[in-house]
Amino acid sequence: MVKSTFNPLNDIPDLTGKVFFITGGTAGLGAGTVKNIAAHNPSHIYFSGRSTNKANSLITEIRRTYPDVDVTFIECDLTSLDSVQMAAKEFLMSSPRLDVLMCNAGIMAVDADTSKDGYEIQFQVNHLAHALLIKLLAPLMLQTAGDVKNDVRIINLSSTAYQQAPNNGIDFETLKSSQPYLGNFIIPGHKWARYAQSKLANLLYPQALAKRYPEILSVAVHPGIIMTDLFNNIPFTTRLPALLANLGSIIPVEEGPYNQLWAATCPRSNLQSGEYYESIGIVGKRTTRQSKDMSLAENLWDWTEKSLEPFS
Repeated sequence: MVKSTFNPLNDIPDLTGKVFFITGGTAGLGAGTVKNIAAHNPSHIYFSGRSTNKANSLITEIRRTYPDVDVTFIECDLTSLDSVQMAAKEFLMSSPRLDVLMCNAGIMAVDADTSKDGYEIQFQVNHLAHALLIKLLAPLMLQTAGDVKNDVRIINLSSTAYQQAPNNGIDFETLKSSQPYLGNFIIPGHKWARYAQSKLANLLYPQALAKRYPEILSVAVHPGIIMTDLFNNIPFTTRLPALLANLGSIIPVEEGPYNQLWAATCPRSNLQSGEYYESIGIVGKRTTRQSKDMSLAENLWDWTEKSLEPFS
């Protein structure tokens, strides 16, 4: 990943009037994003997560530093689509607009498990739950975008890990299971294959969104290899392959949110809807057949829409 000259303190413009919703905002990249956005006078920052204690600590810190910025926590458990639906309703009751939805929350290389809705847990947290949030908030975002002066965006966090997705890209037929044997038989390959599948979805979905919502700028970004708690809490034997593959490419934690901050706040003319940005300001190369497969993106859209029908 190219080292960036992006400096959020100087390069993020004044955000007067803009409303942000950041998922997974209580720690890691999400908390860093909330803090950096708060420094530029937004109208309101909403952020979600599961820990009320962490949320309250972050709000206290922001209000101490930026007392004029409105910050609101919305509790949301992405392993439950009912919880996502309630979070969306809470947001819609509170805010008359939404300029930037940042789908930041995620889990990585966890043991085989299913969500409360029965889906492979990484795929639900990293893709399906965010897709539901997008679906429920899209009408408000379209309304916000109705004024030609308004610049409305959806930022999805992907990863170069998409390259380790299974041969079929996304194994739709087994997503309603823990997919314990997805991918190859190299331990801990199954964990990374499931994670890669979800990150491939995060890469492809903005293409489907861009096609259906041309008024909204939808992009995917790779934040880089960062030693956040998300990564450090993975068992060492699981972390080791990723560490060895990315020697010399690790980004300092404080710079972890830079790519998503850039995508959320740079001039609209610097972005192309549906694209994937692997380093700041540079379109990433899609290095696998699956990552270039528009029919797979369409299949993902269709599968997602069908899965979310009960929550429409």
